[in-house]
Amino acid sequence: MKAKKKALIVTDGTGSAHQMAERIAAALTDFTVTLRDASGFAGTDILPADICFFGCASPRPASFTYLEELLQHINLAGRPCGIFSPRSEEAAKYLAGMVHDSELALNPEPLLEIPALTQWVTKVIKQG
Repeated sequence: MKAKKKALIVTDGTGSAHQMAERIAAALTDFTVTLRDASGFAGTDILPADICFFGCASPRPASFTYLEELLQHINLAGRPCGIFSPRSEEAAKYLAGMVHDSELALNPEPLLEIPALTQWVTKVIKQG
C-alpha cells in the first residue's frame, strides 16, 4: 500500500487563522496532516512535509520568529506551498516574503476567504 504524502500546516494560533487551517486540513483527504501553532513548531516538523501551508491573521506575528528564521536557511525547493490569511492582504504579502528564500513552490494566489478553500487547496497541490 502506498504511503500518504505528508502536509504541514502552521498558523499563528489566532481563532480565524486556526479555523482556516482546520478547514484546509479537512480538504487534504489524501494527506497525513500535521497542524501546528507556530509557538509549538519545531524545525523537524518541516523536514518530512511534502507540502506546506502557512497562515496568520496579521503580518509578523511574534510566534513566527523561529519559522521565519528557519525558512531563510533551509532549501525546500519544489515543494508546494500555500499561504492564507483571514482577509489580510498585508499578512499574505508577509508570508510570501517569508517563504521566498526557502524556494518553496509558492502558489501565487493566497487564500483570503473560506468559500474558495477547496478549489484553492487543489491548486496548491498541483503546484508541485
